[in-house]
Amino acid sequence: MMTSKARLGVVVLAVLLLAYTVYAETYQLTALMACLIGYTIWSYYRDGTVLLASEAFKKKQYDLARSLLADIKNPDHLRKKRRNYYEFISGSLDLQLLDYEGAERHFQIASRLPFRRKNDKALIFVNLANINLMKKDYDRVKAYLEKVKELEVSSRIAQIVNRIENEIPK
Repeated sequence: MMTSKARLGVVVLAVLLLAYTVYAETYQLTALMACLIGYTIWSYYRDGTVLLASEAFKKKQYDLARSLLADIKNPDHLRKKRRNYYEFISGSLDLQLLDYEGAERHFQIASRLPFRRKNDKALIFVNLANINLMKKDYDRVKAYLEKVKELEVSSRIAQIVNRIENEIPK
């Protein structure tokens, strides 16, 4: 759970310690420093700042979450368990900014990724249904609602689905 600047600081410090351990001929510490550097770089590409952005999003610190997600240069390199939340949070932030095209794109990507809970996947389909309801693309709204009904959902999500169904013209 580090930002890019914090990771850079850790790597710089570890490189300095690596140089010292080579100079002092303590090769076990040299190997440890090399592993620390490797893991820090690996976690930058595979984990990014998604966890920090998720915490900021939950605390309703949307500008901080947006900047933490912007820190991730290539989301395609993220692990699937991180990428799904990256796309979900990005879609939710775009939805707040009324960028429906960007939100739909992020939610579409998130819908193809695995989530631990079925309720999370259902929430993505509900957001996609809402976006298409605003666009008046009722066929897609119905398709997304059918996907939600295939999943086990909470009563809250079921109520939202009922409200969306009531807004679809017959």
